[in-house]
Amino acid sequence: MAALPNISNIREMQAWSDHARREGKRIVLVPTMGFLHEGHLSLVRQGRQKGDRLVVSIFANPAQFAPTEDFDNYPRDLERDIRLLAEERVDLLFNPTAEEIYPAGYQTYVDVDQVSQPLCGAHRPGHFRGVATVVLKLFNIVRPHAAVFGLKDYQQLQVIRRMTEDLNVDVEIVACPTVREPDGLAMSSRNRYLTPVERDAALCLQSALGKAEALVVGGETAAQRIREAVVEEISRQPLARLEYADLRDPRELCPVEEVKGPTLLALCAWVGKARLIDNRILAGEGP
Repeated sequence: MAALPNISNIREMQAWSDHARREGKRIVLVPTMGFLHEGHLSLVRQGRQKGDRLVVSIFANPAQFAPTEDFDNYPRDLERDIRLLAEERVDLLFNPTAEEIYPAGYQTYVDVDQVSQPLCGAHRPGHFRGVATVVLKLFNIVRPHAAVFGLKDYQQLQVIRRMTEDLNVDVEIVACPTVREPDGLAMSSRNRYLTPVERDAALCLQSALGKAEALVVGGETAAQRIREAVVEEISRQPLARLEYADLRDPRELCPVEEVKGPTLLALCAWVGKARLIDNRILAGEGP
């Protein structure tokens, strides 16, 4: 297996991309924070289908973590990540340091207004400012034609889509389905925080999504009644602490009172030390 080329310097990354573009190659970027799992690798495989040169970035972005959050303990295993990416025939790993991305004196950030406010935005102030900032920087550094993101982080995807559209960024945003364990738990790097008992408890998110979908299929349209059923389902699991359960417009993320068409059901719950998010589009497919 050939070694995976690795760049950590911004100017070197830009020069690599400029060369590929001059050769007429289509560059695809898969941004990650590392500690890769099958969900990340599904994005990598989709990215391979979307262009000629595939770049994966690994950067645990301090700007999207609050001081009380788990940045210092966020799982990392660069050696394993490199092995996995080499097996997937990735063309290049971009692995910058925090000092490279945010040098001394750095003071410019990107705020995406309305879609960043509810859901995770209401509970993690500044989180999406950090996300939007680093993604825009990655777009300017890697200079991709397309970038691939997962639907598990649904609000993040909508923030990035809005930023890209509003700032006329010439990058195609590709969305990929959530990858799940055989029992339905959405794959996440934070799942490693779960003990075996907590791992079983975390399935309450999946069961709550299923209950909501069954209600909608059965004809229920009142968002409040659907939400109440979701809250009841999660409250049956004593190890889970619900942070939010909301029904929202799938594009603008504004609240809805009735499910009249595609509607996002977004969930977040704490199980032990793990903050877990999940979602489902009810009554159709999202944008």
